[in-house]
Amino acid sequence: RVQQLIQAYRTFGHLMADVDPLEYVQRSHPDLDVVTHGLTLWDLDREFATGGFGGKKFMPLRKILGILRDSYCRSVGVEYMYIQDPVERQWIQNKVEVGYAKLPREEQLRVLRKLNGAESFESFLHTKFVGQKRFSLEGGESVIPLLDAVVSSAAESGLDEVCIGMPHRGRLNVLANLAGKSAGQIFQEFQGHYAENQVQGSGDVKYHLGTSGTFTSETGATTKIYLAANPSHLEAVNPVLEGVVRAKQDRLNVKNAYSVMPILLHGDASFAGQGVNAEVLQLSQLGGYRTGGTIHIVINNQIGFTTSPHASRSSQYSTDFAKIIQAPVFHVNGDDPEACVRVARLAFEYRQEFHRDVVIDMICYRRRGHNEGDEPSFTQPLMYKLIDAKRSTRTLYTEALVGRGDITPEEADAIARDYQDQLESIFASVNNIEPEHDENFKAPVAPDAQQINTAISENTAREIAATQMAVPEGFTVHPKLTPQLAKRVESLNDATIDWSTGEMLAFGSLLQEGHPIRLAGQDARRGTFSNRHAVIIDKENGNEWTPLRALIKDENQFFVVDSLLSEYAAMGFEYGYSLEREEALVLWEGQFGDFANGAQTVVDEFISSALQKWGERSSLVLLLPHGYEGQGPDHSSARIERYLQLCAEQNMTVAQPASPANYFHLLRWHAKNPARRPLIVLTPKSMLRLKAAASALSDFTSGHFRPVIGDDSVQNASRVIFCSGKIYHDLVAERAKLGETGSAIVRVELLYPLPIDEMVAEANKHPNANLLWVQDEPANQGPWSHIALRTSEAHGGHGFGNRTLRRISRRATASPATGSHHLHEDEQKALLLEAFTR
Repeated sequence: RVQQLIQAYRTFGHLMADVDPLEYVQRSHPDLDVVTHGLTLWDLDREFATGGFGGKKFMPLRKILGILRDSYCRSVGVEYMYIQDPVERQWIQNKVEVGYAKLPREEQLRVLRKLNGAESFESFLHTKFVGQKRFSLEGGESVIPLLDAVVSSAAESGLDEVCIGMPHRGRLNVLANLAGKSAGQIFQEFQGHYAENQVQGSGDVKYHLGTSGTFTSETGATTKIYLAANPSHLEAVNPVLEGVVRAKQDRLNVKNAYSVMPILLHGDASFAGQGVNAEVLQLSQLGGYRTGGTIHIVINNQIGFTTSPHASRSSQYSTDFAKIIQAPVFHVNGDDPEACVRVARLAFEYRQEFHRDVVIDMICYRRRGHNEGDEPSFTQPLMYKLIDAKRSTRTLYTEALVGRGDITPEEADAIARDYQDQLESIFASVNNIEPEHDENFKAPVAPDAQQINTAISENTAREIAATQMAVPEGFTVHPKLTPQLAKRVESLNDATIDWSTGEMLAFGSLLQEGHPIRLAGQDARRGTFSNRHAVIIDKENGNEWTPLRALIKDENQFFVVDSLLSEYAAMGFEYGYSLEREEALVLWEGQFGDFANGAQTVVDEFISSALQKWGERSSLVLLLPHGYEGQGPDHSSARIERYLQLCAEQNMTVAQPASPANYFHLLRWHAKNPARRPLIVLTPKSMLRLKAAASALSDFTSGHFRPVIGDDSVQNASRVIFCSGKIYHDLVAERAKLGETGSAIVRVELLYPLPIDEMVAEANKHPNANLLWVQDEPANQGPWSHIALRTSEAHGGHGFGNRTLRRISRRATASPATGSHHLHEDEQKALLLEAFTR
């Protein structure tokens, strides 16, 4: 019976814990009532067998209950009994079931200083910059000593770095009190004086900016600290931060060391409501993504903007998501900063011991509205009556320390005055002074494709191809795959190099030149269309063989990863990885191009705009299969128009190469581009094996990426057709079928930055020709809107003189493509007919 009682407290004790700083409720639960277990008050002084609980074989029931309540029902509630590993459960019990112990005096003083710093910083900003948004931490100040305890533990354990991803609430406080950003710089930003970023771009609001620096613990131990920049889209930074951490770990290249630690801060409403959290949690133990355990800290102020918990989740706790990976959850009362510090250290120790995620749910409150101009009592009048009457955490803790005799009132006053005086001094020194600017600053400029040598030698190409047939001894390749691998070697001799072989030559040559490569995505190892086979599985025993690793000494240089079936987190992870490993070629591939829809936040908030907002340079490549082959609305279009609409200020490259060789040169040009920027590649489907699209070896051993490829087979044409992608091969085949000799077909392989001068030069070769733009996509989709705007002089573009570029395409439609294969064929015939008759 007593064993059942102990198990009940371990499982449900958190339901009776005093974790809400806004109200004390005398909670009860039937499973925690001794009567439920056949015991009575008369049994309190009887001794029972404990099964080892509390370190003793026998103990009075009164003592057992005292330890259980101290361990599970004070200001910390623990959820962990769903963990299947008994070693982990036992470890937590050994750490938790020890009763209450107060912190040593030196640690109490540090906690008080951190609390004072957190509160004083907010009140200082509130008085100096009245009415300005800052998304204050007031009510949740205990997160500062909590974070300080985690990062101090990391420093003292010799970790190389701690990386933090967090939302805007409390960010300025974390920047100033933990991450090492100077308060002076923050004050300057409030006055509109921002430091330059890498491109002197348009910038972002102060509570989105990141920083990096060095953290020093009380003992003098140090570790690097990094705080990622983030948008207002809550939780979007989480996969990005994990990618940054994995890249830092891969660069250190010490297996299973995990000496760079991620910390993710969340709000209660967003942790429960944003699905990307489930995706990021699912990444945590996957070989291609794991970072050795993340410490999640939920600043649970019991409200989301104006929405109360009863309307924002169905689960008991906002942290119940974490149970999908069996992460332990520590619920802690934010008004008990000592408990917050104890839990922080316990979470760090758990992460170090098991290299798994752990969650701290710090229940607190939000003293002001969502921002400083909001009136929260419109929607939560009862909650804000309690909050308005409530003294701050710092005040309560100071009173408790003085009341217990741990510190004197004079010491408390001195600590309070010290930080305030520091802030006043810093403010006076920077008030209305702009940060220094580097007059000689120049942003890197992307060189033209022909300026970078991307060709390789024939010997290099043959050495790379030979890896495909160098089967390890005892390895059994699937008999259907052997001819495909052999064809890669043979294709170098007969000018039939296909798309996958061209990609293989790009990867192999970059690996030989020392570039790390990381390709991740949905079914990326084999390829959606059974095309890549970068990793080959032994037919008999399931062993793996990665042929291109024969070219390198360190397998850490080349990763090909099948991602979980996610876009948002998976793409965000690769974006973060590319930020950190500047020398690497990092690629994310969608199973089909339109699958990237699920990661639209990453495209909008990071890939297309991070350089201008935060000065962040990413060279992430998105490989998006695109092509109209009658597969229906969902697997035809990669939505080219969306990426092109986001293009400005040289922020990214968008390309649709129509030959393996030009794809090869594109990847190598991109990897060598000093002005790192994202690359969007519209990759083929049916064209992967199209004989007409094959390349010869000479196309790889000479030349460079060609943004526009003219048509030298026609002189003084009456019609010049500009196009991009698979439609080029359809048009060439139709022209041959018709025996048509008056049409020149020009491939535009680079869509942004649009090579308009080269397009005009091609048009000028045929001064009497009509100019057409032909595309597979409907009129309102595909590249047309982008092309039309940039070639229209009336709209500020660069045109073709007195000639107008006219469109030939499918009609404008709401859906990208028809679901009827027969209708698709009819549309395709009509499209090709119009192209050669208009």
